[in-house]
Amino acid sequence: MVGAYDDRDGHIWMDGKMVDWRQANVHILTHAMHYASSVFEGERAYGGKIFKSRAHSERLKRSAEMIDFEIPYSVDEIEAAKAEVLKVSGLTDAYVRAVAWRGAGDDMGVASARNPVRLAIAAWEWGAYYGDAKMKGAKLDISKWKRPSPETIPVHAKAAGLYMICTMSKHAAEAKGCSDALFMDYRGYVAEATGANIFFVKDGEVHTPDADCFLNGITRQTVIGMLKDKGIAVHERHIMPEELEGFEQCWLTGTAAEVTPVGQIGDYTFEVGAMTRDIAESYEKLVRS
Repeated sequence: MVGAYDDRDGHIWMDGKMVDWRQANVHILTHAMHYASSVFEGERAYGGKIFKSRAHSERLKRSAEMIDFEIPYSVDEIEAAKAEVLKVSGLTDAYVRAVAWRGAGDDMGVASARNPVRLAIAAWEWGAYYGDAKMKGAKLDISKWKRPSPETIPVHAKAAGLYMICTMSKHAAEAKGCSDALFMDYRGYVAEATGANIFFVKDGEVHTPDADCFLNGITRQTVIGMLKDKGIAVHERHIMPEELEGFEQCWLTGTAAEVTPVGQIGDYTFEVGAMTRDIAESYEKLVRS
């Protein structure tokens, strides 16, 4: 059995050099720990190659800019660091986590302009995010929390602070025997799951929430492109909760989730149908091509 995440063999890239896994630590007065001044990426490598790697590195840089700091490494340097991490890890199929944050420094209040910005990259083995849900469909709870308005927080950044309600919602879902939770947005429209975007099927066409107040996932964009290439109509639009009753199929997309069928959301049920299976299989082929 693999040990806890702070007690493993291997190395993690931190601030330009490889550090022993167990020594990859930060000070307790790190700004990000207190004020959520952190952004990250989740990526998957298949056969030794990170899928859409550069797009992830570019988004990491943009996310940092959105929460008002600059990562002191170029996209090319981040790409090189990720390649080095994969090589040192000895893994070909792996989950890759890049995280940038405001570290400990001269400031320890809300403002932290004088503190250094740090970057770390780790890789580890991580199987199916939802266990056996790829066969029978994941079961989702409906969260009591809502995705916030773009007027309240930089909703398009992959920022640590935006995941607080995700953790809370997923814990509540798991306590009910569910795999995940579905959020509505601040207006009451269907939004996303805690770490994945969502798609629905009705009458041979696909409907997915307009990503106007949450992360427009790289996997989401990839799957939309795949569907259109297959000649399937895709409607990116506002979806009301009561519409869930009329959808026939449903799936989640995300780097960790990949394409995962959904069998139930609250009291609504969905079949793991032909289109869901086809897009999951097509995605699996694409990431390994």
